[in-house]
Amino acid sequence: MAARRRFAPDFDPAFGDRPLTEALHDIVIGRWQGVRDLLRATGDDWPLRTHRLRLLSHAAAGSSAVESWRAAEPGNPDVAVLRAATEVVRVFHQAIEAGRGVGIDHARLDVAVMACLGAADARPADPMPWVSLLTVARLYEEGIPRRELRGWWDELRRRDPYNIEGHVQLLRYYSARWHGTHGTMYDFARDAAGASPPGSPLPVLVQIARVEEYRYVREGTRGRAPVRDFGRHWHHELAVTEVRRTWDRWIGGRTPGPAVPEEIGELNYLTHAACYAGLSEEARQLFELLGTQAARVPWSYTGDAEEEFMKWRAQVRATS
Repeated sequence: MAARRRFAPDFDPAFGDRPLTEALHDIVIGRWQGVRDLLRATGDDWPLRTHRLRLLSHAAAGSSAVESWRAAEPGNPDVAVLRAATEVVRVFHQAIEAGRGVGIDHARLDVAVMACLGAADARPADPMPWVSLLTVARLYEEGIPRRELRGWWDELRRRDPYNIEGHVQLLRYYSARWHGTHGTMYDFARDAAGASPPGSPLPVLVQIARVEEYRYVREGTRGRAPVRDFGRHWHHELAVTEVRRTWDRWIGGRTPGPAVPEEIGELNYLTHAACYAGLSEEARQLFELLGTQAARVPWSYTGDAEEEFMKWRAQVRATS
């Protein structure tokens, strides 16, 4: 009998989306035609389109593929949308290189904003330019005026009211790391979760908020004694109740079947939360839904991502 193959998580950045993998490879070798064809084929499937554009923009930020495409097809609305998302990624890279606490020139941020607004004009039905705007908003040192931020948010929700990426970006804006507080962040997450339809992944915003709080407190106490005991952060009564609530609303309401690429990232957040909350049965089923598809975040925040994924998967006795 052949030896049983050892399980190994697959940290594929495209989460098993093979057409996306091919388009990402095209960007690496300087081709843009595959990206154009992929976005045309994706059409108005907003969850899948947002997922693909987000990952394409990260790949395109370090290449000239978008500029080449724009030069060849200046009137193509898809290139306007991808270029805007790519400009936002580039500004974030600049902020990372500058270091935390060093402000980015407002004129540079304004260029990214104008690219997003131009993309919104080029493809009016597309939610992605508004997701990009909510993303870049974090980099303004004083934040965005409330009315303007609300306007961007309303435009996103008119196009795709349950857009998970847009919700995640506004959640981060409201976090203590950026322009809000833990309380504001949790209020936003819980309100969005409560208003989401059965089967929507939006309830996992509460678990994403818990990770954001953990990161903020942990990074703020490096080299010093922790400001408070974080041992029960993941499994006190409210945390456990909220994982169960997310499980019921999202997993209990989703169409049965294998996980699709655009939900892999959020499924990893819920799996991580279920593990740390001590909900072994829910965690086991989530691991089996994921199969080999793993995301480095949030596992990397609590240890080595592969070791964490493997340890917890074995602990809850997932079998597929």
